Amino acid sequence: MTANPLLDYFMICLLVCLLTGLGLVMVFSSSMTWSARENSSVWAEATRHAVMVVIGLFFFWVALKFPLGWIRRLAPALTVLTTVLLVLVLTPLGTGRAEVGSQSWLPLGPIQLQPSEMAKVAIAVFGAWVLSRSREKDDPRRLKSAWLFGGVAGAWFILIALQGDYGMALSFGLVMVFALFFAGVNMRVFLGILVVGVVGIIAVIAAGGYRSQRFLTYFDTLLGNFDDTRGAAYQSHQGFLSLADGSVFGVGLGQSRAKWFYLPEAKNDFIFAIIGEELGLWGGALVILGFAALGVFGLRAATRAQNRFQALLAATLTAGVVSQAFINIGYVVGLLPVTGIQLPMISAGGTSTVITLASMGVLAAVARHEPEAISYMQNYGRPVTDRMLFIQEPGMENDETRSLSRTARRDEADEAADGGARRTRGGREAATAGRYGRPVTAGRDARPDSADGGGTRVGKRSQSVSGRAGSVEAEKHPRRGRPSSRRGREDRPVQPRRR
Repeated sequence: MTANPLLDYFMICLLVCLLTGLGLVMVFSSSMTWSARENSSVWAEATRHAVMVVIGLFFFWVALKFPLGWIRRLAPALTVLTTVLLVLVLTPLGTGRAEVGSQSWLPLGPIQLQPSEMAKVAIAVFGAWVLSRSREKDDPRRLKSAWLFGGVAGAWFILIALQGDYGMALSFGLVMVFALFFAGVNMRVFLGILVVGVVGIIAVIAAGGYRSQRFLTYFDTLLGNFDDTRGAAYQSHQGFLSLADGSVFGVGLGQSRAKWFYLPEAKNDFIFAIIGEELGLWGGALVILGFAALGVFGLRAATRAQNRFQALLAATLTAGVVSQAFINIGYVVGLLPVTGIQLPMISAGGTSTVITLASMGVLAAVARHEPEAISYMQNYGRPVTDRMLFIQEPGMENDETRSLSRTARRDEADEAADGGARRTRGGREAATAGRYGRPVTAGRDARPDSADGGGTRVGKRSQSVSGRAGSVEAEKHPRRGRPSSRRGREDRPVQPRRR
């Protein structure tokens, strides 16, 4: 047992809370100017984001209370629901094409649901459910599971790409690749995916438009050539200036100049540039370190999980969130093309914030269900925070336990069926005897009883003799109890003396 069996669980919860808290502060700092311009209060955007964070933390708590076995059972229903939503967003019900260039949202009253964000978590659950069925490489079910997962994931990828959000399609594709990688799929599959990805990038560049300009501008940004600072490279150039102004220790919290309408999407895609400007190099480094630590403890929880389903689920969710964070940081600092992917748990968002926090709750639940953590809580009790939040003590959910429970339920059902048959047969015989009387042969097998209703004569005689012998021996040896079978000297008959 490790020094602290709950280390993964505590660290995942702590890192999620720290990153989310930093996001609340930075969203308020980076959005106050735009909120004052578009609304009557500087708190408008920060308040909206805070509401989404509260909802996300509620689902984080629900995920901790939710039995992990139920997630496996709900995987088919979640897959069907996600497919329906991805199709509906492409109908006239979807919105966002005129505002941001991608039809990615479904209006549900006051809430704008983004099904592509939901698809990233759903594909992780579906992949863990399908790919965990077979463990051996030569198992024929392994190839069938991989093809089934690839078919569903490929269809979802096409539906997301048809929305026009290629950044989200890239993020979803990474989650799909991570699920196959952790499941141990043949490397030839990854080579095929790599070839398809390269062909897709070439097709986007050749298609023209602003997405093509982003890829072409990337090479200029990577080399530090900002010839067109008012065109496609404007956002990247302003992000560079923000990071340069921050230097090592930053200009101070709330003192950013780029947020004064210089840097577009300061509260969303380029919020890391505001972090670097206000908190400096050290602040940006701490954010990178926080996501790296989340990746370490998330993968550590996956290696210590109870079963293959929980391991694949934890590893895929961890890799998906951490890779999204590093892609966002990468294009802000100029290492990657601008894709529009948000910084998880820090950028201002609606559906993305709620779904990301819910997925982190599932990851923390897997860490809480580690066998060593369960043993520790069974011996020493739940942590204080779990008792305050009414989170029950976890239990084992491995494959062997499920098979044993199924066998036990089957045995109980068989016993109940046998008992019902015996009761039915006994009731039928009693009804027959009451109507026609007992059969002639009913008493032949019964032994004659004694007058007092005891056992058989031979048995009664033996019992009476043994009872009398026992009483005599008890009188001879009142302290010894029951004597042994060997006969003592005083019990031997006296032999006559020969003359």
